[in-house]
Amino acid sequence: MTLKTVSRRNFLATSAAGLTAAGSFASPALASGVREWKMVTSWPKNAPGVGVTAERLARRITEMSGGKLAVKLYAANEIVPPLEVFDAVGRGTAELAHTASFFWQGKAKASVFFTTLPFGLAPHEHMAWIYQGGGQELWDRLYQPFDIKPFMAGNSGSQMGGWFKDEINSLADMRGVKIRSAGLGGDLFEQLGATSVLLAPGDIYPGLQSGLVDAVEYLGPWSDRAFGFFKAAPNYYWPSFNKPNGTAECLVNRTAYDGLEEDLKAVVANACAAENAFGLSEADWENARALRELAGNETVKIREFPADLLKRAAEIAPDLIRGFVTGDPLAEDILASYEQARTLSRGWSKVGRQAFFAARDL
Repeated sequence: MTLKTVSRRNFLATSAAGLTAAGSFASPALASGVREWKMVTSWPKNAPGVGVTAERLARRITEMSGGKLAVKLYAANEIVPPLEVFDAVGRGTAELAHTASFFWQGKAKASVFFTTLPFGLAPHEHMAWIYQGGGQELWDRLYQPFDIKPFMAGNSGSQMGGWFKDEINSLADMRGVKIRSAGLGGDLFEQLGATSVLLAPGDIYPGLQSGLVDAVEYLGPWSDRAFGFFKAAPNYYWPSFNKPNGTAECLVNRTAYDGLEEDLKAVVANACAAENAFGLSEADWENARALRELAGNETVKIREFPADLLKRAAEIAPDLIRGFVTGDPLAEDILASYEQARTLSRGWSKVGRQAFFAARDL
């Protein structure tokens, strides 16, 4: 696989550039009563977790529509590169994409809120914000100028802090570390002294092998184990203060979506919702199994981030996030809504899940 290196700063500066060869919609195959849609993804073919979720989503839409909306899946680089699927959907090269919103902060600054934020909403809290707290309406407004309709469509669950070649025993040890990261979590690592590098998922392991990066934060144990990161960076850290949630998104070309009959619109929306719930349950189960297996691997060292690093990260994250949205009215509105959801969720989570887990583990 060809290594594609994208520095975080260069990616954010150039991500608004269009595809070099943008397509347009072919006439749908309606003579037989079937619409044929393409789904492009940011994931390698058959990648555990997100790649499997994308495959299931394509099948769900096809089967739930009785074959009237037939979706063919294309993995990363089969039609477009992994970090160009947003453009592909917006311009009509494909009708659908499966990806993660924090890749697009160079195009729509507040897109990061719809995957995860440092010290932000946990998976179930995030879902509550999108479905109940006005998050979906704000997300729709954010992507409307790009002719894209977004849906939650999978969740990799709680994350891990990342794989490091060398031990991190204090905040000082983070200085100079080159870490693959994405979204505002990457900005946070930089403020902790590291250098953040954005790599597409399929390019991460070669980057670790070559020395392009010294560490990687990606997803949870299930996906991380499958990519083999432990072979090049054996120190596996928790908790994931920078990515507490793992929402994946389905991008739908708005023009194509609006052209669907109402029953097919409902198929797309409900297939995404079903896959979102199923994907989260699958991630919880498979992450637990994978972590147990990794803990039994004598070459893997599962470690907790040092207290001074976590303390400093918590101190600087609020100002980082506020500074990021300043001057963008829609991003400021989204942050206000997100903060309201986090405040509301925190009270219930403290006496609900958090208190129960503490009691269960006595």
